[in-house]
Amino acid sequence: MSSTAKRAAITTLVALSIVIAALVLWKIRIVIALLFLGVIVAAAMRPGIEWLHKRARLPRGVGVLIHYAGLIGVAALFLWLVVPSATTQVQQAVGQVPTSASDLHQQAAHSHGIKREILLGLQKRLQKLPSGSSLVHPAVTVTKTAFEILIGIFFIFAIAGYWIFERDKTIGLVQSLVPRDHRRVTRDTWILIDQKLGAFVRGQLILIVFVAAILSLAFWAIGLPYWILIGSFAGVFEIVPVIGPLVAGGLAVGVGLTQSWHLALFAGLVVLAVRQFEDIIIVPRVLGHAVGLSPIVVLVSVTAVGILLGGLYVLLAIPIAAVLSTLVDVVLRDVDPAEQDVPAVIFAGARDE
Repeated sequence: MSSTAKRAAITTLVALSIVIAALVLWKIRIVIALLFLGVIVAAAMRPGIEWLHKRARLPRGVGVLIHYAGLIGVAALFLWLVVPSATTQVQQAVGQVPTSASDLHQQAAHSHGIKREILLGLQKRLQKLPSGSSLVHPAVTVTKTAFEILIGIFFIFAIAGYWIFERDKTIGLVQSLVPRDHRRVTRDTWILIDQKLGAFVRGQLILIVFVAAILSLAFWAIGLPYWILIGSFAGVFEIVPVIGPLVAGGLAVGVGLTQSWHLALFAGLVVLAVRQFEDIIIVPRVLGHAVGLSPIVVLVSVTAVGILLGGLYVLLAIPIAAVLSTLVDVVLRDVDPAEQDVPAVIFAGARDE
């Protein structure tokens, strides 16, 4: 009886430990997500840092700073090129929208049908808006959220910088915990995952710039209002798998419908043409199927992550699926990671010695 009670107590203790560990991990899931994002950013920068280290004899710390300076420069260039035009277009859009009850009432009086009903509905909503004093708390909340986002971005890039130097030490630690016969495979699998994630991120950045530039120019050519806003929005939303392009296309068609159905049709055809060109030519050549995932796996991964973790974590759906897919290939299908093609986007993914 004492032996049975001891086993039952040990089993209960193990089960409770697992439950507690799961709850703790769930509570800190945002920290885990930020840590994973930092690892992904480091994977994207590593080939460039190693290239600078080998070719220019620059210390890896200097290489990290050069990459961060390049990111800041690209962001500044984007703001310099896009923000002035976008600001003008936003002001034009706001100028066309009635912002007071009297303006809405005046436009509703001269409108008919559906437009009249919409304006009357807006007038009722406008009358129910909170006063200025009651908006203080929401403003504080928005400021707090923006501050938290900045802290999160700083955390991601800090982790990325440290991970450049700590990855090999971590691999060595993990290798020491596995049987000697599996140590080579463990290292090769880790490096393969690292190269896949890096290639995916670099390819996504290329696609964002490509889609934003091409769609903005195409929307400008067909006369779509707010063309630079919609084009930039479509480019940024490339980071959201599956859903992002659909939302961007729907937005372009919706804006086109405010002018005419012909313009909406042209906008839809432009988005469709760019998307087809991207899927058939750009994605295979730029990404080179870096993560090795089929469209159905991508769709299921995005849906599952969105349902289980929330919309914010959809950005991690493909990287998570790529990690799991690689582990399944190595562990269950007995694939040798050293024999897998190393994906290369911008930088060749040469294997570490």
